[in-house]
Amino acid sequence: MTYIQNLSFSESPLYFAYRRQTIGNEQFHGTFHAHQGVEILIVHEGQGTLIVDQQSYEVTAGMLCIFQPYQLHHIQVSPDTPFIRSIVHYEPYLYETYFERWPKLLTFFKQMHTSKLPAPCLYKIGEPESLLSIFPSLEEKIPMLAKKDELEEFSLFLVAFFRALRQIWERSDVQFDSGHTRHKHQAERILGWLEGHYTEPLRLEHMASELHLSPYHLSHLFKECTGSSISDYVTARRMQQAVMLLTSTEQSIAQIAENIGITNSSYFCKMFKNRMGSTPHQFRLQWQKQR
Repeated sequence: MTYIQNLSFSESPLYFAYRRQTIGNEQFHGTFHAHQGVEILIVHEGQGTLIVDQQSYEVTAGMLCIFQPYQLHHIQVSPDTPFIRSIVHYEPYLYETYFERWPKLLTFFKQMHTSKLPAPCLYKIGEPESLLSIFPSLEEKIPMLAKKDELEEFSLFLVAFFRALRQIWERSDVQFDSGHTRHKHQAERILGWLEGHYTEPLRLEHMASELHLSPYHLSHLFKECTGSSISDYVTARRMQQAVMLLTSTEQSIAQIAENIGITNSSYFCKMFKNRMGSTPHQFRLQWQKQR
């Protein structure tokens, strides 16, 4: 379960959990970004400002934040105090079946990514032992697991995590607005469109037409909100998918290149090596040795 600070979209796996501290010379530098899945942030120490959907919230110890899929957010924290937080990031649709034996818990799990939340933050949750005690157990198990077993282990973590989170949520008296869906920022619409088309040739004029934006406004808006150009994002997203296919299938390098929208396998290998530091074949061999 790895996470790289100031990540590009290619560096974020579809599931991870970790606890991190930033202090002193190692300052936290946030950027506007969005995730394919859901991110849950628990702040243990730190001060600053969180911006979500053009709304600002105070960052303070003892708060919990939920960022829904493709929801743009940005955190600015004070460099004078430690910023200690725990993160859970997951792709909802990978895990719904694991919750089916517990209908009420499944409903709560779905609401976190399908319903309009009254606010992205819960304050004054403190340091709930029922929630935070789950992290060390996962961190101890993951290094000893085969890659194929990580998904199952993380699903067990999520079930326990959401069981504890549900109790905290119910005590907070926060209610879901099930009759309304969350309003999406224009940049979220762009990310959503790209998620469905990143394996296709990128044609800015066509994309702008489908999103009812001018090509200039489309490019400017995306760069302003994500810190990345559309072409860089597409490349990063393709590399993320390539890594997934290399580690979870036996598809040939040429098949993987074609599946992510690159018809020239030599060009794919060159691009992959520039991004990942090794060729696709070398990457697959290294991953197999680590299993």
